[in-house]
Amino acid sequence: MNALFRQPFCHAISHASFSHPFGHAISHASSAHPFGHVLRRPLSFNMFDLLPDLDKLKSRRARSLKDAVEKGKIDQGFAAGFEHATRPLTRQEAHRFPRGEQPGGGGTSAVFEPLHLPDLRLRCTQLDRDGNVTVRAGEFQKSELCAQHGLQPRDLRKIDSKFVNQMPAILVRRHAILVNLLHIRALIEADRIVLFDSIAAPTTHSQTMLVYELQERLRTTSGPADRDGAQPFEFRALEAVLITVVKELQSDEDVLVNLVQNLLAYLEESVDRSKLRELLQYSKRLSRFEQRVLNIRDAIEEVLEQDEDLAAMYLTRKLANAATSHPTDDHEDVELMMETYLKQVEEIVNHVESVSSHVRTTEDVVNIILDSQRNSLLLLEIRLTILTVGLSSGTFLSGLFGMNLVNFLEHNPHAFFAVSSIALAAIMALTFSGLRAMRNVLKKIN
Repeated sequence: MNALFRQPFCHAISHASFSHPFGHAISHASSAHPFGHVLRRPLSFNMFDLLPDLDKLKSRRARSLKDAVEKGKIDQGFAAGFEHATRPLTRQEAHRFPRGEQPGGGGTSAVFEPLHLPDLRLRCTQLDRDGNVTVRAGEFQKSELCAQHGLQPRDLRKIDSKFVNQMPAILVRRHAILVNLLHIRALIEADRIVLFDSIAAPTTHSQTMLVYELQERLRTTSGPADRDGAQPFEFRALEAVLITVVKELQSDEDVLVNLVQNLLAYLEESVDRSKLRELLQYSKRLSRFEQRVLNIRDAIEEVLEQDEDLAAMYLTRKLANAATSHPTDDHEDVELMMETYLKQVEEIVNHVESVSSHVRTTEDVVNIILDSQRNSLLLLEIRLTILTVGLSSGTFLSGLFGMNLVNFLEHNPHAFFAVSSIALAAIMALTFSGLRAMRNVLKKIN
């Protein structure tokens, strides 16, 4: 270990006068004090041996600088700047420096920018097993929540509303169940439920309705019967959350489906450009809603596929019988409960998929109608082009006779009628032949 650090450290010290901005002061101070002699000769000790004698080295360095100032080798301002630049920073000065600046060096005042740490607080509302609100909109540090509920910091990311675009999830931990569905971010334990919200967001109507739903369900099902074999607290709280999620999905589904169906009924009668724009917007909203419902269904199915997670949801039993572990095959109650709400979510998914299929069918029909109208416009354009070609033949003949040249027909009384008849016959012949060719092409296409 000593051999590894001896040569690189000696090389760095021997070249300090060339690479450090205060190397000139060190080189002059080394000639005036034995401490400088240490800098010139090779070191025969480990660099870590210097750590216990830092105070002694600081005093010796100060005396060396003082002697160099007295002998006129360096000035007082340079020595003061060296002392200030090489001192350790205090706790209050431990900030981030702008790039390219040194703290207190070069005669320029350094600008200290404080390091802005992210907000590590969460706001939550806590309810006990009887439905009473024990904490309303309380602010807690994440470290306190982790220590209080036995969680890891990565677990709190699932229920922190400041992390956007999170996938719905139901996580089972040793002493808690974490739920992240729609706007609900909750932590369920054996004797309480904690509802989380971001620190800056106001209390929403959906969050208030969830609190009322939890209070109503926990109060109506609590009591002596709850202790004689009824559903434990964690299942009642989880069921209240699932009921709120299903109601929210059904409400959004009813509103969106009614709007889409009314618009489709209007488009079946007439195709309007403004209605087509509305159909595009509703189609996008329906796709986002369908994806959201599918994510919730996948979250519930993921829990139902894991026997260990289903068995770990019996928090009350684990709290009562801490010495024994709950068998992994005993999870019939919670499995039946979650399958019930899974079927309701699947019904919403099937209904939304059928409406989406109807929207796609209507879009195809509208595209067919628009293509038919576009083809009609193309046919009209072709007919006009054929008529223009026929008229151009007559124009060509009239242009020939309109030139100021002698053609020996100027004094013929029948020349005008003859030329006009020929031009008219050419126009009709070209027009009818063009229309017949177009009709034959259409017959082959159809």
